[in-house]
Amino acid sequence: MRKVLIIGGVAGGATCAARLRRLDESAQIIIFERGEYISYANCGLPYYVGDVIKSKRALLLQSPKAMKERYNIDVRIKHEVISIDREGKSITVINLSTGEQYQESYDTLVIATGSSPVRPRIEGIDSPKIHTLWTIDDSENIRKAVFETGVKSAAIMGGGFIGLEMAENLHRAGVEVTIIEMLDQVMSTLDYEMAQLLHENIVKNNVNLILGDGVEAFKDQANGVNITLKSGKKINADMVLLSIGVKPNSELAKACGLLTNQRGGIVADEYMRTSDPNIYAVGDVVEVVDFVSNNRTMIPLAGPANKQGRIAANNIAGGFDKYEGTQGTAIAKVFDLVAASTGLNEKSLKASGLQKGKEYETLIIAQNSHAGYYPNASNMYIKLLFSLDGKKLFGAQIVGQEGVDKRIDVISAVIRLGGGVNELKRLELAYAPPFSSAKDPVNMAGYVAENVLSGGVAFSAWNAIEKSENAIALDVREPYELEEFAIKGAYHIPFGALRNRLSELDKSKEIIVVCARGVRAYNAARILQQNGFENVKVYPGGVDFYRKTHFG
Repeated sequence: MRKVLIIGGVAGGATCAARLRRLDESAQIIIFERGEYISYANCGLPYYVGDVIKSKRALLLQSPKAMKERYNIDVRIKHEVISIDREGKSITVINLSTGEQYQESYDTLVIATGSSPVRPRIEGIDSPKIHTLWTIDDSENIRKAVFETGVKSAAIMGGGFIGLEMAENLHRAGVEVTIIEMLDQVMSTLDYEMAQLLHENIVKNNVNLILGDGVEAFKDQANGVNITLKSGKKINADMVLLSIGVKPNSELAKACGLLTNQRGGIVADEYMRTSDPNIYAVGDVVEVVDFVSNNRTMIPLAGPANKQGRIAANNIAGGFDKYEGTQGTAIAKVFDLVAASTGLNEKSLKASGLQKGKEYETLIIAQNSHAGYYPNASNMYIKLLFSLDGKKLFGAQIVGQEGVDKRIDVISAVIRLGGGVNELKRLELAYAPPFSSAKDPVNMAGYVAENVLSGGVAFSAWNAIEKSENAIALDVREPYELEEFAIKGAYHIPFGALRNRLSELDKSKEIIVVCARGVRAYNAARILQQNGFENVKVYPGGVDFYRKTHFG
C-alpha cells in the first residue's frame, strides 16, 4: 500500500489528493494544512470582502469531513510541517492546536505549500492596520474593519489583480480608495497603452490613482496610517492593503536540499518531480516553463496549480503525464471594464531582444462585443502580437466590458494548439446578434494581422501623433463628430471627400489616419497608398482609444 503525504491543502494539494484517490483506492493519503481551511476559493476573497459573495461558506469547496467521507482522505488542518527528512523519508509535524510534535513516514511526498504575500522591509509595516489578502482569515479581518470598525478610507499598495479587485470591492463598500503603484501602470501583464484604458476608468470611478511612486515609510497613528511616498508625498488612510506580489513558500524545500531557483521556486521536471524522485511539487511554489517563450519562470495562477496537482497524481499512480508549460492566461474585472491577457506582452518580447518589424508585429483594433445594431453593444480593444511569418501568436490582450472572456479564451486555445494568424481567420465561431458579429472580433484580429503582414495596412504607435513632429494626423471623420472631440493639430478631410482632396496632402510626409474606430481610417489609408502616398499609417483603435490613452 502506497503512503502519500501532501503538504498544503488548497488548489494543487487538494486536487492531487482527490485525483490520486480516484486512481488508487488502496493508497493511504494524508493532507497537512497549517491553516483552518482546505480547498477554498481564494480568488473569490475580494468579492467576499465587498459583500458580492455574501457567505463565507460559499468559498469553502471542500471540508476535512467531506474529504474523509467521500474520498477516504485524512485531512489534518492546523498541522504544520516543519521539516522534511529525505533520507529517512519522513516529515516532522506540529499539531498547532495541541503543540504535539510527531513524525510521519512517506513513500511519496507532494509539496503544495503555495505562496504568500510579499511584506517588504519598510518602516512601520507591522502596523495592525496594514493588511494582506491571501486567506479566509485575512478576508474576515478586512470585512470586520470595513463593516464593523467603520473604515472610511483605504490605501492599496500595488495595482495587480488582487489590488485592483480589492479597490473595486472596497469602493463598492463605500470606502474612499487610493491605489499606489510603484510602476507607471497597473496590471503589468498588459502593455502600457492597454493599461491606460484601466487608468482612465479607475479615475472615472473616483478612485485616487498614484503611479510611479513607492512607499518610503508607514506610521501608525490613532486615526489610521500615515504613508510617506518616495516622492515625499504623504497620504493618510484608515487602513492599508499590501498587494505588491507573492513569494513561494519554499522554506521546507530549501531546508531539505531540494533544488530551487533564484526566486525560491522549487525546480520540478515536466512530470512535476523535484530533484528528489520521491518528492513532487505543484502550484505557486513551483518554477514553470513559459509555454510561449520556453523560458523558466514563476506564474502563480489557480488553473495551472490544479492541472499540476492532477498531473502529479497521475504520475504517482504510475502514469507519465507531462505538464507542458504555463501560458499565463488571466482575466480580471476592474470597475466597469474587464481586462484579460494570454501569452507574452510586448514588454516581454522587447526584453528578450526581439524587435518590432524584424521578429514580430502588433495590432490594436476596436470591436463591438456583439452586433452593433443589437442593443447595448459595447467596445472592446484587442492587441495581438504575432511573428512576421504569421505562424506564431506570441500573445494577446483585450480590454472591454462584455465578451472579453470568450475572445481571450479562443485566442489562448489557438496559441496552445500552435495556431497562427491563418487559424484566427479560419475559426468558425458562433454568431447571433446578441452574442457576436458575423465577423467575430477574433476573426477580425486575424484579418487585420493578415493585412499587416501583406503590407495592406501599417499601424502607428498609440502615441505617434504627439511623438512624430513631422507627421500629419489626418482625421477622416464627419464634421459633426469633431464637435464632440477633436485631436489637436489634426488635419480634417471627411472620408467621402478624400479622393477629391488628395492634393491638399504632402506625399513626402508621414500621414497618420484616424477615424472613430479604425474602419474608415483603414479605407482612407488604402486610397492614399494607391495614389502615391508611401508613408501612411492607421492610428490604432480610433479616436476613442486616443481619448482613453491620453486622458491625463
